[in-house]
Amino acid sequence: MAIQKVGVVGCGLMGSGIAQVSAQAGFQTVVREVSGELVEKGLKGIEKNLARLVEKGSLTEAAKGEIQGRLKGTTSLEGLKDCDVIVEAIIEQLPAKRELFSALDAICGPNTIFASNTSSLTITEIAAATKRPQRFVGLHFFNPVPVMKLVEVVRTIATDPGIYEEMVGFGAKLGKTPVRAQDGGGFIVNRLLVPYLLDSIRALEEGVGSVLDIDNSMKLGCGYPMGPFTLLDFVGLDTTYYISQIMFDEFKEKRFAAPPLLKRMVLAGWHGKKSGRGFYDYSDPNNPKPMQL
Repeated sequence: MAIQKVGVVGCGLMGSGIAQVSAQAGFQTVVREVSGELVEKGLKGIEKNLARLVEKGSLTEAAKGEIQGRLKGTTSLEGLKDCDVIVEAIIEQLPAKRELFSALDAICGPNTIFASNTSSLTITEIAAATKRPQRFVGLHFFNPVPVMKLVEVVRTIATDPGIYEEMVGFGAKLGKTPVRAQDGGGFIVNRLLVPYLLDSIRALEEGVGSVLDIDNSMKLGCGYPMGPFTLLDFVGLDTTYYISQIMFDEFKEKRFAAPPLLKRMVLAGWHGKKSGRGFYDYSDPNNPKPMQL
């Protein structure tokens, strides 16, 4: 089956990025949000991103118009019923994802392929809410989607091999480098990244080094673009805490367990950059001050 029309559920940070790269790749793209205001906000965000590309000279004004012409917003799931592929990018909660796909399963034709952008939940758990687990994969993109080149293409034990290869090819058509991953909490990237981030917090708790010294050590010693605490603040401490809980529930291994400090910070509302405070204080955004323990 030749993929021609793509549906995206969710037009927030991730969903709008997925919709943008889909339209840029030449696919007719429909993005769904729960309200007209959220649809408009997401589409305006995409327009701004495209305008920046025009300013940089990497996109012509005519090409920008063509890309926007391939984008359509909707508030109805019915608007996705004739899509060849539907990518979900909603809240990272299993009940919400299962409810969504169960509804889509009843609306869409039997050939529609479903994909979830989940970063931590197992695809099998989500696909079980549908009657098409053989046509269900994970497509885990990274933020910001238009910039980051990786997409994890996740197969379950029930995914049809032909469908899986088709989705690997779809990832490449979106301009990404697809990596093949088996279904399991965290897939490849978070399976390796989350323990590293949690270990960094444990090192801080144990007095191995300060926030700034640990960050600088990993940047300058390992060549990482940012240290673990800067990355934690960027991702969101609440998000990392939630993912760690999901992964610990699956593997029951200490390396996936959230350190006490992370839990206390989340309970205190210190969620990182988005809340103004995490391992750094962002009262002065141009000069974040590291936490002192």
